[in-house]
Amino acid sequence: MRVRAITLRILQQFIHDKRTMALMFIAPLLVLSLMSLVFNGDAYEPKIGVSGGAVPFTRALEAQNATVIAYESADEGKAALQESELDALITLNGTTPEVMLEGSNPTANRAVMLALTAATRNLQSAGGEGQIQPKISYLYGAEDMKTIDRFGPIMIGVFVFFFVFLIAGVSFLRERTTGTLERLLSTPLKRWEIVLGYVCGFGIFTVFQALLISWFSIQVLGIMMAGSFGYVLLMTLLLSMSALTLGTLLSAYAANELQMIQFIPLVIVPQIFLSGLFPLDTLPFWLQRVGLATPIYYGSEALMNIMIRGKGWSAIALDVYALIGFSLLFMLLNVLALRKHRKM
Repeated sequence: MRVRAITLRILQQFIHDKRTMALMFIAPLLVLSLMSLVFNGDAYEPKIGVSGGAVPFTRALEAQNATVIAYESADEGKAALQESELDALITLNGTTPEVMLEGSNPTANRAVMLALTAATRNLQSAGGEGQIQPKISYLYGAEDMKTIDRFGPIMIGVFVFFFVFLIAGVSFLRERTTGTLERLLSTPLKRWEIVLGYVCGFGIFTVFQALLISWFSIQVLGIMMAGSFGYVLLMTLLLSMSALTLGTLLSAYAANELQMIQFIPLVIVPQIFLSGLFPLDTLPFWLQRVGLATPIYYGSEALMNIMIRGKGWSAIALDVYALIGFSLLFMLLNVLALRKHRKM
């Protein structure tokens, strides 16, 4: 009877907790649906530039479902390659095709090499020529680029965002459940002063966390670092700030730590799938737009540009402004969320 009483009490708690019930049954379905869309996306179609005498490759490559763009000069094509508008550029040096891969995305590299191999085979069969041996080079990265080098920048952004989001949300929730926040709200402090104070307080710790994660990833794990460590630190700090403000915002709608953790499948997991781990070009158009509305996407894109492509401010400026915008938006929403506790 006692076991039965405990069982009934637990069941009643879950039944009365509508949010837990919804997340228990709906969140897994949403995450599985997202996984299905990501893993069952279209095959990646490489974007390949050709210039000068390499034009005969155009039809052969298009037959392999590659998007081929012709350029009048190799310099024009290389400029497009540097802007990541192409996955590869093909030029001719005498009779030898020279292929320069953009190099930062292994998925794109494999797609280019498969299309190029099939295209050269077809050209040889059609023209009765000898074996064509393309000369391969890399604009960024290298042939022996390790998996950790490719996914390291993305995972740095993901880990920074995840841990700051979770710790900040739970900590702010405890401030509310222990009565500290209510006591602050009973003082003449303005809502924006309370929010800014909490952000600054938690933000000091995020500075040290961002510095530690960035240093450990590059110096200890040996992840590729082609750009400025200062820019890496800047991006991890901005990611931390957006995670901090989002975590404190969502904690206002959680009654306990369990409910705060329940936001992870809905807030963090989709951002991981859309962060750049999988090419967004292969996803449905509407899902690509969702990816562009997530902080982790901009942080990961900037870290890729810095650590793998070695780019500077001009390449990451948009990402910096986007993350600052997210942080300011979440701070404003934090101020508005405090209205449910006190009218000022």
